[in-house]
Amino acid sequence: MSAQVETRARAGRPTGPPRRYRFDSQFIAGAWRRGRSGRTLRDVDPYTGETLDELALADIGDVDAAYEAAAKAQSSWEHALPGERAELTLRCAAVIDERRDEIIEWLIRESGSTRTKAEGEWQWVKGVTLEAASFAHRAAGRILPNDVPGKESRVYRQALGVIGVISPWNFPLYLAQRAVAPALAVGNAVVLKPAQDTPISGGLLLARLYEEAGLRPGLLNVVVGASSEIGDAFVQHAVPAMIAFTGSTEVGRHVASLAATAPVLKRVTLELGGNSPLVVLADADIGQAVRAAIYARYFHQGQICMSANRIIVDTNVYDEFVERFAERAAALKFGDPGEPDTVVGPVINARQLERMLRFMASARAAGARQVLGAEPRNLVLPPHVFSGVTNGMAIAKNETFGPIAAIVGAYGDQHALEIANDTEYGLSSAVFTGSEERGLRFALALRAGMTHVNDGTVNDSPNSPFGGEKNSGVGRYGGEWIMRELTRDHWITVQHAPRQYPF
Repeated sequence: MSAQVETRARAGRPTGPPRRYRFDSQFIAGAWRRGRSGRTLRDVDPYTGETLDELALADIGDVDAAYEAAAKAQSSWEHALPGERAELTLRCAAVIDERRDEIIEWLIRESGSTRTKAEGEWQWVKGVTLEAASFAHRAAGRILPNDVPGKESRVYRQALGVIGVISPWNFPLYLAQRAVAPALAVGNAVVLKPAQDTPISGGLLLARLYEEAGLRPGLLNVVVGASSEIGDAFVQHAVPAMIAFTGSTEVGRHVASLAATAPVLKRVTLELGGNSPLVVLADADIGQAVRAAIYARYFHQGQICMSANRIIVDTNVYDEFVERFAERAAALKFGDPGEPDTVVGPVINARQLERMLRFMASARAAGARQVLGAEPRNLVLPPHVFSGVTNGMAIAKNETFGPIAAIVGAYGDQHALEIANDTEYGLSSAVFTGSEERGLRFALALRAGMTHVNDGTVNDSPNSPFGGEKNSGVGRYGGEWIMRELTRDHWITVQHAPRQYPF
């Protein structure tokens, strides 16, 4: 037993994930069956290295079976009464309530979530599920005015059919459910491919939740397989009408190109990388800006697309901000993510840690000053702070996706705006100022999908449009925006009286 596991046992906490279920199988056509690739995935806890489960991976034949099951189940589901679809979604929300502690433990053990983050993710999952339950009755058509005598012009809102969902590892359950729940509620069927780092909390656990809620067989299928083996086939398959992808910009571009070159063009929603600026203007409340920036940078070890990747501070308050920020960052507890007061837990895997270490070495070589930091402990990287960062440094140009704060100086509002917009990304952003009018003017000039005045960059709400501009993606999640993405408008006219034609 590792020293970390021994510590966990001495503290009286469980040394493994909840064991209500095994998660060693794929979920296809309402049944659990072993993947047929002949390869096995060992799912591990990134903090302790414990094996959580071993899963037989899917092959292309499993992908075919999943899509075929979804296509077979979808038509009758779309024509079910909206009350039935709403009721199913509400039952799923009830199961999420009942399984709260189990869900939180899986998020801690599999994705390295701190307890605070796991509890927050559970709340977001519940919220997006409850919001989706209303979609069955909200996805309505329209009657349009028409100048042709005797003609009635209707627009029907119909489900797309089958949706392929590819979800990431950082908020695995939430970023899957924010697509799955709305898709099912408006009458689609779904095939979900979770990330290999989080196959359980990103997919198989969700299948169990819906299974308990009484979902019809085939409406939700989960396939876990190597992207190198099933990834392209998953996107280009003839069945899905849309691919909903959340992940890196590089992979998102590939997904978009596959969807565009499939035999039949597919819709895509792409929620991709970010390089979110948090701007502190000269008249800001520095204490509040520091508190928000700490949360926006270190929440879930900075492994969030919305994380404050660049903190841009007016030079008039720069030194004070850096000093207060570093002091607060130094007090953050890092280590075991299961302990209630831990703020920074492990990063997801060794590959990601090596990437972060390279970014920091590059920053030091380029002249940035490391104000705070220490050596990693296994996969736990303590909070790091760099001052004297310029926007051209790799640590500012790229999404570091780790507990590394890069603080950039700006000479006034206009310069801060130029720095903030000088990026290929445009997901979230924030600005702190003593004047709401000044903040709103600044916000409207930012090229981003989301901007928060006097709050951090990390915000989400189930009824609000979530998405980005530029290389941060296309499409929006949340509320009426995701309903539009997951449905199609079908214009139908009815000529009630014989029409007179000009020839």
